[in-house]
Amino acid sequence: MSFVHPKLRPRFETLSPELRAAILDRNVKIYTLQDLIRVLEEIVSEAS
Repeated sequence: MSFVHPKLRPRFETLSPELRAAILDRNVKIYTLQDLIRVLEEIVSEAS
């Protein structure tokens, strides 16, 4: 089950619904901004 730290929730909510779903489908734990960036970089690299 994925987790987004409450302090990062406002930043997370600015992402598109499709991107949020893609992140949550990965079953990741996001505690810091760096965690969020890492997951986004993984998604971008897989799309390339």
